[in-house]
Amino acid sequence: MVRAHLRMTSPYNIPNFSLETLTFQGQPLEKEVGCSYSLLVVLINMKNKRNFSEFVSELITLTDEVASFAKNPEIEIEDAFTEFAMLVEKFAPIFNDLRDNSTIMDKPAIRKSLESLMNELSQAKALIRSSSLKEPINRIEDIAHDLGRSLGMLLVASLEVSTDFREKIGTLQKQLMSVRFGGNMSLTSSSISRVVNEVKVGREIEEELINVTSDDVLLQLKNGDAEEFAVALLRLKNFSSGGKLDSGVINLEAVVFILFNRLCSCKAVNRLTIIQLLRSIALGNDVTKEKMANIEFLSAVVKSLTRDTEERREAVGLLLELSDLPAVRRKVGRIQGCLVMLVCILNGVDPVASRDAAKLLDILSNNTQNALLMAEAGYFGPLLKYLNKGCDMNKIVMATALSRLVLTDHSKLTLGQDGAIETLVKMFNSGKLESKLSALNALQNLSSLTENVQLLIGTGIVGSLLQLLFSVTSVLMTLREPASAILARIAESENVLVDQGVAHQMLSLLHLSSPVVQGHLLEALNSIAAHPCASKVRRKMKEKGALQLILPLLKETKIKIRSKALNLLHTLSEDLTDELTAHFDETHLFDIVNIVLSSTSDSEKAAAVGILSNLPVGDKKVTDVLKRANLLPILVSIMDSGNSNSPTRSSLMESIAGVAIRFTTSSDKKLQLLSAKHGVIPLLVKLLSSGSAITKFRAATALAQLSQNSLSLRRTRKSRQVPFVPLSKYWKIRMGKQVEAALNALSTLLQDEIWERGANCIAKLSGVQAIVNILEAGDVKVQEKALWMLERIFRVEEHRTKYGEFAQVVLIDLVAQRSDSRLRSTVAKVLAVLELLLVQSSYF
Repeated sequence: MVRAHLRMTSPYNIPNFSLETLTFQGQPLEKEVGCSYSLLVVLINMKNKRNFSEFVSELITLTDEVASFAKNPEIEIEDAFTEFAMLVEKFAPIFNDLRDNSTIMDKPAIRKSLESLMNELSQAKALIRSSSLKEPINRIEDIAHDLGRSLGMLLVASLEVSTDFREKIGTLQKQLMSVRFGGNMSLTSSSISRVVNEVKVGREIEEELINVTSDDVLLQLKNGDAEEFAVALLRLKNFSSGGKLDSGVINLEAVVFILFNRLCSCKAVNRLTIIQLLRSIALGNDVTKEKMANIEFLSAVVKSLTRDTEERREAVGLLLELSDLPAVRRKVGRIQGCLVMLVCILNGVDPVASRDAAKLLDILSNNTQNALLMAEAGYFGPLLKYLNKGCDMNKIVMATALSRLVLTDHSKLTLGQDGAIETLVKMFNSGKLESKLSALNALQNLSSLTENVQLLIGTGIVGSLLQLLFSVTSVLMTLREPASAILARIAESENVLVDQGVAHQMLSLLHLSSPVVQGHLLEALNSIAAHPCASKVRRKMKEKGALQLILPLLKETKIKIRSKALNLLHTLSEDLTDELTAHFDETHLFDIVNIVLSSTSDSEKAAAVGILSNLPVGDKKVTDVLKRANLLPILVSIMDSGNSNSPTRSSLMESIAGVAIRFTTSSDKKLQLLSAKHGVIPLLVKLLSSGSAITKFRAATALAQLSQNSLSLRRTRKSRQVPFVPLSKYWKIRMGKQVEAALNALSTLLQDEIWERGANCIAKLSGVQAIVNILEAGDVKVQEKALWMLERIFRVEEHRTKYGEFAQVVLIDLVAQRSDSRLRSTVAKVLAVLELLLVQSSYF
């Protein structure tokens, strides 16, 4: 009973195993049951199941140990043990083959048979090492026969391996089952009974594998349990390799029916064998193929396309073999997932399966519906074939499909490289209305990829699209929307600037088009105007009345049109002249401020504020209108309500800082007071610390303008409304125009009447070191401003003592590197203040 229990237990890993703690039915196993340590090996290591390769390696080690101990036994029956050792050594080649092919051998049935072998070998090891064993020869014969039975299980489980390997197992299995140790020793009745049983078992295994009739095969295929079914499949496979399947020995129609029924419910190893057998049966047998053309059967085979490599390969081969039949070709494409899986296999790493999948897809592509399904799966070859050489109706169907497919960029690139763009343009130029429409819609779908846009431009389609937009023929009106959408995509390329007249032609169409076409044209015009080298195009557009055409669209109720009009206005406003600003009357300015106030879109707000920041700062009429429109509190509110780092938000902050420059101009103290009242100074400080380089420059410029009048503003009654700017924000500015703007702002603290307090304030906030550091990296203009500031700061003895030594090294270095006379003169003044140089020094 214990032995039976142990045989059913898989080998596991348990660290710190203690024999004394192991029990069986509540009793200590060693004491109550009399089980030796060798019978407990299979219970050791029960925590984590070993992987197959490691498991087989342990078997090999165990086999070597058993053979070694058998050659040097503890008791004097060397002949029997030596013969047993020779048999055990024959396991090594079998186990080595298993380990070398662990990927395909690691299956539950094989693992179970190996676990049984490990149990028996462990018992053999313990028996051989025992010095007080009763009837040792009988015991060693028992173990040899048990090993033979376990090896028989391995033989049945190894249906899918090579014939040579199975023959090796079968030979050793027969030897173990028939072995007798002890020469002419008399046999007791019990030993005779044991011999008879062992011979009977051996014969049963041999009969299962060798002596089954064709009727038995059919019966076992139909009604057998898992093991009987496996043996029947093996026998049927032998019939197939021996050519008996075609001789009429077995009813093939019945075999096909039975195998199909078992295919859906059997284990993976048996599914593979079934498909291999069906493929062998179908080979060159049209009558049998007809029996396999059933949709349920084909669906079952298609399911195998999703399984492991071998099964997938055989399933593709079977479907390819059956594709000779028109009925199969019609049905296979309709099975859900079939074409998708075939495309996956085509692109897979298995060369045999990929080759067969390619052949099968080619055969199935003769059906246009299948070609469309293949395109959905990312295989476009058949679709492009119909698009190039099909009849007009098929071309329309394929182009329409291309327009509706959700394509990845990779798919769009593939289609462009394979000639789809040129084919569709040709179809648009030469086809009838329906062909033109389907071709344009397909091109619209493909044109979202930059590489395809270049191909489109190369075909010369731009002129044809513009001509289509100017057409007033009613039948062509349906083509205008896709045509304008394609133009919008083409306009993103700088190559379109080669034709200077494109933008003008689009402008002339702006108010003659439907809202959809109008939106695409605005988008295209903005793309053209936004190109870095498009300054000439922008100037021409404004000369041709672009502002007059676009400004009325600010009142557009359709949000998309208004947004695109705002974007175009923003782009055109980047280089506005005072003359062109006249087109922005009070109504337009109020419209723009209202959009800033009411829009829920950050991109709309950014474009609207961007337009306002680009208007000339010196235009007092514009400033007055914006003041009356309460723009400042709106901008402060926007800054307080958002904290995103998106590009749109960054653009909005840059524009807000630009508008702040208008409201902090040093020439209008009342306007500065108004700005301070509305909280512009904290807003600028916030922009100075968290904005982009442009934002920081503009914020520093605005603060510098405020600082220029800080002294006089303090004397006014509203001095409390002009708070002090936290100077520490300036020290984060490191480069470019922002540095110059920051120094300009800080230098106002060193004006004649307040210079000493300003110097103390700058020093208190670690500003002296920052200013000295600027001398090493700034341009001449910035360095000159920094030197002027240092000359004033070092007039205070405390700062001179604390920072003088640090500054003099940089100052002397600066003189050695620069030859600019103005700079040398200013350095001399600072060194003189530091008492390192006479003011009259001729060197400077």
